Amino acid sequence: MAYVKNLFDQNFIQYASYVIRDRAIPEITDGLKPVQRRIIHTLIKTDDGRFTKVANLCGKVMAYHPHGDSSIYTALVNLANKDLFIDKQGNFGNMYTGDGASAPRYIECRLRPITKEILNTNHKITQYVDTYDSRDVEPIAFQAKLPLVLILGAEGIAVGMSTYILSHNIHEVIEAERKCLRGEKFQLYPDFPTGGLIDVSDYQDGLGKIVTRAKMDTSDDKKIVITELPYGSTTESLCDSIEKAVKNGKIKATSIQDYTSDKVNIEIKLQRGVYTKDVVDSLYAFTDCEQTIYCNLLVIKDNMPVQMTCTQVIQYHSKQLVGILKKELELEKAELMEKLHLRTLERIFVEERIYKKIEQQKTEEGVYKAVKLGFKPFAAELIRPITDEDIDHLLRIPIRRISLYDMNKNKQEVKAINDRIKEINKLLKHLVEYAISWLDGIEKKLNATEIKRRTKITNIHAVDVKAVVKRDTPLKYDEKSGYLGIGVSGGEEVLKITPYDKVIYVRKSGIYSISVAPDKLFVGPQLRYCGYAEKEELSKVLFTILYRDPATQYVYIKRCKIDGYIMNRDYFFAPDGMEVLHVDTRKSFTFQLNYVKKPKMKVLTEKFKASDFEEKTLKAKGVRVVAKEVQTIKID
Repeated sequence: MAYVKNLFDQNFIQYASYVIRDRAIPEITDGLKPVQRRIIHTLIKTDDGRFTKVANLCGKVMAYHPHGDSSIYTALVNLANKDLFIDKQGNFGNMYTGDGASAPRYIECRLRPITKEILNTNHKITQYVDTYDSRDVEPIAFQAKLPLVLILGAEGIAVGMSTYILSHNIHEVIEAERKCLRGEKFQLYPDFPTGGLIDVSDYQDGLGKIVTRAKMDTSDDKKIVITELPYGSTTESLCDSIEKAVKNGKIKATSIQDYTSDKVNIEIKLQRGVYTKDVVDSLYAFTDCEQTIYCNLLVIKDNMPVQMTCTQVIQYHSKQLVGILKKELELEKAELMEKLHLRTLERIFVEERIYKKIEQQKTEEGVYKAVKLGFKPFAAELIRPITDEDIDHLLRIPIRRISLYDMNKNKQEVKAINDRIKEINKLLKHLVEYAISWLDGIEKKLNATEIKRRTKITNIHAVDVKAVVKRDTPLKYDEKSGYLGIGVSGGEEVLKITPYDKVIYVRKSGIYSISVAPDKLFVGPQLRYCGYAEKEELSKVLFTILYRDPATQYVYIKRCKIDGYIMNRDYFFAPDGMEVLHVDTRKSFTFQLNYVKKPKMKVLTEKFKASDFEEKTLKAKGVRVVAKEVQTIKID
């Protein structure tokens, strides 16, 4: 058993680690999940500027992603609809209506040129590893120059944790990164392609929540037109929620028509006598026109899941951008220095006729030695010592090129290289300014639609559902069956309530309970009282209870108010063992006691006023009305 337990523990840890790091949670470095990274890697590798069938591309991605083409196809469509890395051709679905994309054999896509500028794919900077079958290599994570995790957003459920990152406007993200590089303060808020309204007062830098609403045109008193969707909704889901609210009587509408195409257009026509101002709050309260979304910015950082804020992500990527640009400049400088070294070798080799010294050499060793000796007087002009690889390069120069060698062209090329090296040295000394200029450049290459904010930030005041809904649902009690509730078909109506009202009901035995408006609840015959149990209303109700002690036959009166309760719990107005004779909520009434006949007893009935007795606390005992045995009582 211990072996089996250890086996399960070990396998579960491996599975959990795999799901967290390689499936559900995005990597902070490039903001991508593995399937997204493999799609982009394949697009970069096969990019020829032309559109490719999605089905063909999915097959190629399977060389890196061993999870079937359906998951790749879904991820590719979602990534393409972000409109950042992929140009699409064909039906990729409709984000407004929720309609899916066409089959992968019918749609095409290609890589946007801007992708290669945002993601560094140089093997000397980006680390690559073998694929699952060791037939190729793939990047561990692209070195991204923008915080894509905030631009694209992400959601995923792993083992014991989940992530929900909202998308942000790329222009605002770039501006935040610029401010971070300058040491200025910045603040980021979500922006959604579906538009709508959002309240970010509790966003908490990506770790709180937002309230999102649909945008409505209410210029017509008899018609409401929804023009933008709240995040997370489609026109289909929104119409379904509105239809359900109409069916339940929450909203009074005659028709709901969806005319959405490339723009959202849902038309709600209202009933006669109902106006727009009376319905808007109900739409927010009872439909998906208003939603609350909770965020959790969880990413993989240094191979571990880490919860971060938007500010921390921007700070991380600002440093990463500077680091990537520095590596690119240093790599370019090293390549230019190497190029300059070779051009210097070629010039000396031709100008000083060193190639003549190898004509009489009969062995390869002699040739190499002759070249090295020929360069000895010019060692001070060389950038680094000459190597055998350098000699191989010189020996591969064709005779035709040597005879037509252009000294002026060589000087111009060397000057251009030196100028660029000086420029790189200057940039290396001012990396922050260079990073800011790079951000400016990349922003100019983005489309105008990718820069404009779609979602309007506003203050949203929560709609009180209880204030919006009207008390028009009948609560019925059927004495024959003993059932109380809004779902009782027969019986008499005792109250007009809403589905959110709390109701107090007192049974024949004097036991009372409080619950949310019941659908169908058995309370027994002879229900003594039923009323509203909202604290403000219940605190005004004065209960008068008349009960009798079975041992002495004395009658007691108790007047009290209910100041506290626990839902769905039974309480008893009278002490244990007492017989409750009457429950009343009138402030003043009279009751008659009929006494048990006894010898020499002249007065057999007597009347009392309930108002003559003082109000006491709920836990206090009742007051004995009179020291006589009571047979019956009569209430006036």
